[in-house]
This record gives sequence, C-alpha cells and structure tokens, in this order.
Amino acid sequence: MQEESMGVFSGKKVLMIVGSLPCPFETRSWQEAVTLKECGANVTIICPTGKGYENKFEIIDGIVMYRHNLIHKGDGALSHLLKFGSAIFWEFVLAVKCHFVRGFDVIHVCNPPDFIYIAAKPFKLLRKKFIFDHNDIYPELHISKCGIKGFSHKLMLYFQKKAFKCSEVSIAANDSYREIALKRGGKRPEDVFVVRSAPSFERLQIIPPIEELKNHRKFMVGYVGFIEKHEGLNYLVDVADYIINVKKRRDIQFACVGGGTEISNIRKYVREKCLEKYFTFTGRVSDKVLLEYLNTADVCVNPAEYNEVNDKATMNKVMEYMALGKPIVQFELTEGKFTAGEASLYAKRNDAVDMAEKIIVLLDGEEHRNKMGAIGRERIEKELNWEIEKHNLIKAYKKVFFG
Repeated sequence: MQEESMGVFSGKKVLMIVGSLPCPFETRSWQEAVTLKECGANVTIICPTGKGYENKFEIIDGIVMYRHNLIHKGDGALSHLLKFGSAIFWEFVLAVKCHFVRGFDVIHVCNPPDFIYIAAKPFKLLRKKFIFDHNDIYPELHISKCGIKGFSHKLMLYFQKKAFKCSEVSIAANDSYREIALKRGGKRPEDVFVVRSAPSFERLQIIPPIEELKNHRKFMVGYVGFIEKHEGLNYLVDVADYIINVKKRRDIQFACVGGGTEISNIRKYVREKCLEKYFTFTGRVSDKVLLEYLNTADVCVNPAEYNEVNDKATMNKVMEYMALGKPIVQFELTEGKFTAGEASLYAKRNDAVDMAEKIIVLLDGEEHRNKMGAIGRERIEKELNWEIEKHNLIKAYKKVFFG
C-alpha cells in the first residue's frame, strides 16, 4: 500500500454485499475489503454462510461480517429464484440492521446475481452511494446452469441493465466485462474501473512436491476450483480416457481439488470410464492441502468449455497456477489467453483429444514445462498481482467519495 493511500478513506463507512459465497473464502471481495480497511474505511460485509463459515456474526482483521443462510435446491430456474430471492430478503434485512448499528456511506454489491442490486436500491433514497461490482456475466451464467433462454434470459438482461443504471460507479473484473458495462449497461467510460482478481503470494506459496500424492505414478495433472456444470470436468475425464486407453499412458494421476454440485456426476462418469484409480477427488480442502496438490502437479489444466460465460471470464485458477509456476493447458478462450499468454498451451475449442495431446507434449518436455511456468510466475509478479490491481479499486472509491 503506497503511503499516499493510507488513511485516504478515514471516517468513511462501506457496506459490501457479496451474493454467492462467504467471506473470506470469496477471495476477490475479501481482498477488496482488506484494501479499503487499510485505506482507513470502516468495512462491513453481508454474505452467505458456508462450510467453515457458519457463524452469523464474526469480526476478522477488523472487518465486521453478518452472514445469512443460502438455500441450495439444485440448478433449475425455480431453484435459483428461490435461492437468490431469499438471499436478497436477508441481505436487505441485514443492511437495515447495519444502517442503524454501524452506518454506511456506500453500498458495494458483488454479483452474481445481478438483481442483488434490489437489496441496495432502497438506500438510494437515503442518498447512499452504490457501486456495482461485476464479477460474473450472470445472464449467460444463468443460461449455462439452468439451460433456459427466452423470457428468463430477457429478464436477467433487464436486471443487469438496472444494476448498472442504479450505480454511480461500476467495477469490472476484466476488459470483456467493461465492454458489457459500456454497451449493455450504458455506463460512461469514466465510471467503469477494471479491477482484476489477482492471486496473493502470501497465500500461494511454492513448496516442495509430495510425490506420494501421485499414487506411485510419474506425473500428476492438477485441477483446482469448483466442480460445476460450466467448469468442464467432463472434458478432463475424456482427456484422461484418451491418454490412458488410446495413448496407453499409465504414468499419470489426475487430481481434482475442490467441491461442487457436479462432483457426484463427474465421479460417476469416471467410474463409467473405469478410470477410478487414475483420479483423486479431494472435495473442498484447506489451503494447505490445496497447495500440496498444486505444487506436486507437473501440469495444471483449465478444462472450462468454450461458451459465452467462460470466453469472457477471468479464471482465478489460471492465475493461481501461474503464481505457483505451473504450465497450463486450456481451451482457447479470450480472457484465458489474455491472462496466461505464453504460460499456457491452447487446445482447439471443446476438443478433448487436442487438449490431451498438448498435455502429453508438456509432460514429455520438462524444459518446456519449466520455461512456461517461469513465464507465468513472472507475469503474476510484474503485471497481474493485487498490489497493482488494488490501486484501480482505490481510484473507483475516490470517484465515489470525492467526485
């Protein structure tokens, strides 16, 4: 934190509403909150509960958190409406409580969903400022999860436009999202600030590999992240099937670190392919275990398929791989290519065989792996880290507080 930024927001009060994940597990919102606290602001967060974050009230590092339950009833449109509808009710109730107990000058809401702005809009009548933090392109994400377009899609687009219109300032997770804010949201260029998610070197430390995790095999291919429909783990199973049964490679273990609603289906698909002994599923784990697996991996993968959501999304997993100096294989995606550059090989879109061939190229070329890993690590160190990105967040808040 540069000295001129210390205390710049002293006396200011910020309420953050995080839509889908608990803090500090939701690292992007947590990094923003910590930065605002370092700048002197009093920060309160409203977010859902989650595994390991069951306390309804908690103070961590001077940041006050109110948490509410989040209903999980599947991926259908009605389930999403119930899930986020009840969430917005509790977010509004807790925001009213915060107004009287702690007070706030600005509400910073982090999607998904876009209609999270409904919880904040009534406070505009009290002249509170509103920041819309655009983390996901929710209309496309909604379609990806629910498989419904038509009226549902139009309704989601309507909510997205209203969220942009309601905000004084919008924060975009990347340049693709900035374009959406300008074109769909009608925002002025000077009111949209790109604040990229960025890994923390304090959290992502390079440690020696643990060979035992490879299940007595020579190589490990690693994946970290949520296991949901749009994350493309089915492609990774197809990749493994091709490598093991077509290329006859028996020296590779595949490790999937993380949990999600699709994990049972992916494990079933692995069983159908008779690949159980080649896969390790950890479920959701601590950072310590996550780091042990990622530091052991020889190649890391992002199997997210090409679609409207993934093409424009910045994947945190990709930057985490880069921070640990790991070479990457992923499909050709716009923001994926921007993020990783030469630290990744790019398979043809949604082509599991091509992804498999590129993984084999890297596994059979240690020098190539090391060179790509070093390129990724350097890019994070010099360009894509939070020490750089947080200054764009500070600029956005200066615009809100001081004009």
